Amino acid sequence: MKTDENKVTSQIEAIIEEKREAFFNVSDQIWQTPEIRFEEEKSAAYSSDFMEQQGFQVERGVAGIPTAFVANFGNSGPVIAILGEYDALPGLSQKAGVTEYIPVETSGAGHGCGHNLLGVGAMAAAVAVKEYLVKNNLEGTIRYYGCPAEESGYAKTYMVKAGLFDDVAASFSWHPHYSNSLFHGPSLAVIHATFTFKGKSSHASASPELGRSALDAVELMNVGANYMREHMIDEARVHYAITNTGGKSPNVVQQEAEVSYFVRAPHAEQARALFKRLNKIAEGAALMTETKMTYRIEGACSNLVQNSVLDKLLHKNMQELQQDGFTEEEIELSKKYYATLNEDDKAFAAQLVGKKRSEELAERPLIHEITPYIEAPEYRKGAGSTDVGAVSWVTPTAQLTAATWTYGTPFHTWQVVSQGKTTYAKKGMLFAGKAIASTVIDVLRKPEVLEDAVKELYEREAGSENYQSLLPEEQELPSLIKN
Repeated sequence: MKTDENKVTSQIEAIIEEKREAFFNVSDQIWQTPEIRFEEEKSAAYSSDFMEQQGFQVERGVAGIPTAFVANFGNSGPVIAILGEYDALPGLSQKAGVTEYIPVETSGAGHGCGHNLLGVGAMAAAVAVKEYLVKNNLEGTIRYYGCPAEESGYAKTYMVKAGLFDDVAASFSWHPHYSNSLFHGPSLAVIHATFTFKGKSSHASASPELGRSALDAVELMNVGANYMREHMIDEARVHYAITNTGGKSPNVVQQEAEVSYFVRAPHAEQARALFKRLNKIAEGAALMTETKMTYRIEGACSNLVQNSVLDKLLHKNMQELQQDGFTEEEIELSKKYYATLNEDDKAFAAQLVGKKRSEELAERPLIHEITPYIEAPEYRKGAGSTDVGAVSWVTPTAQLTAATWTYGTPFHTWQVVSQGKTTYAKKGMLFAGKAIASTVIDVLRKPEVLEDAVKELYEREAGSENYQSLLPEEQELPSLIKN
């Protein structure tokens, strides 16, 4: 006899499978029109229109962000949030389904982090929960958040700042990967800022004494930042790109130059303190060159707060679901993608699964099993950043990863883009949606779960009263700082 949990899972699976082609079509639409941070007009339209067609009430342009929206169903019971993303990455244009680098558009964008899958998998979960609530006369409010600009713009931080999560009882999300696992961090808090130096142009040979080089200031700032690395915690990260050199002629003293920095650390207060030091270095560079320095915050997000109550429930549902099997045709295609990876990529992946399993996956590079549950460590060297971190400070949050790519595929690569429309990528996308939806129903049917999850959030010294956004109070909305 099936347990209640099995019945929930079976109903959720049936709902999602019935609409699988519709979900696939939206994912493909988003893949075919890759748009970078805060410019996701078509992707947001595809997503918000689809949710409206599914019976959700949609509010567009939330938090002052034209490409952000919220789709809501229900007006009673706990509010459960499901987070979706749909932004692409610059410079990763790539033809689909081919195992060699072939850009569709030179210097164009591409879904190198799989957000075409992420957004639609999350929508599948929200739609499934909505249908389940109706069919089973269950109280609850399901809310899908269309979140732009996860890559460097960190729109969820703005959405939290605007109070869009104030009434949310719990949040769920997921991310494409090559494994089926919990995604429970920790992540690094990050501040992304651009420093602009303005000097005075002059003829570099005839009258160099009259010039004040903004590019000199950028270079001196970078030198100072590199010396700072010796005197910061091991887990912190500081990296930069010169985004404006001030010109191409060596014979002109550069009047203006810019450099963009990411400052990361395990905790928000550590990132904030490190950024203050970096700002002093920028001020020093301006003093040395007699230039003027200003900076603008491009985005920021806090570190991720784990919630083991929701994590364990989500992991249980992942185990109870049966990931769709892979065909021999899919396996053969994945082997061709695996052959495109360099030895460093393969070695890095092998560290995560062990030598024996790595050797097996080299022959069949699509993972179907669920990674066992382990408690997330307090620190993890070299972790990335996610704006889900901001959400996790104000409401209990859990995430998973689902196998959508060939084993070993690194993030932010042409191989990710190329696999974005494969049948096995879409299988992983729906698996994520099913796991999240099943967990949301469990949460709505068991009020004590939410109570325990909230209690854990506050025991971890998080919670909304302790959350301090890394965005300055006077920070402009991202729609006004788009560049």
